[in-house]
Amino acid sequence: MQQAIAILDSGVGGLTVVREVMRQLPREKILYFGDTARTPYGPRPAEEVISFTREIVDYLVQYQPKMVVIACNTATAVALEDIRSRIDLPVVGVINPGARAAIGRTKSGMVGVIGTEGTIKSRAYETALKTLSPRVAVVSRACPAFVPLVEDGNFLSPETYETVSASLASLRNNEMDCLILGCTHYPFLSDAISEAMGSDVTLINSAEETAREISTILHEKHQLAGRDEVPVHQFFCSGDSRKFQDIAQNWLGEQIRLTPVIWQVPHISM
Repeated sequence: MQQAIAILDSGVGGLTVVREVMRQLPREKILYFGDTARTPYGPRPAEEVISFTREIVDYLVQYQPKMVVIACNTATAVALEDIRSRIDLPVVGVINPGARAAIGRTKSGMVGVIGTEGTIKSRAYETALKTLSPRVAVVSRACPAFVPLVEDGNFLSPETYETVSASLASLRNNEMDCLILGCTHYPFLSDAISEAMGSDVTLINSAEETAREISTILHEKHQLAGRDEVPVHQFFCSGDSRKFQDIAQNWLGEQIRLTPVIWQVPHISM
């Protein structure tokens, strides 16, 4: 049986990582869990986010994956080290890959970060960025209105563009040339965010860099899927499965239509 890459998120946001893993590693099986019943994680206390993340990881580990990817910035910020201490598998987060990508692209030395309240409060991105480049200037802003828009599938409405523009207004008057989308939900709103910030600001989506890190780790451990592997992906959610499936199929497009997928709502205590 092919071992999967287990990817978890507070909702549909981690599908941005899934799409990039499918693009870079098309033979790998993906096991995805979106905690749509309890999203968003951003406003929740750190202890609660850690508890939720433990529950989901415990659920996914029963499928014997070869790696766990915490594709939620809030959970990465507060629960990554906890999960690494609890399981004997590689555990990858999304913050360090995003920070590396931003440092590699900024020319002004000023990087913006937008994320959930929990992620911004943790200052995890600021720490990661300054560890890589101590002189970098970091400007951060929480955007709590964004995750509910994405979970509702509301990406392109005029109201969404207005909400995004208003949320980012205070970031426009500075010299940043890179903006880290510090929540995996935010790439769903990249058109609106790009319009609000202008063409001079490069949006950093950590999904691409995270997929590269996954590939590197699996290569080093000789665990990359073989050439003849035909993956059967599995997607789980804790809430409305129809809404989750609609968003996932729309976001992942042909990759879902061409790949066998099992959709399930897990019977676990939430």
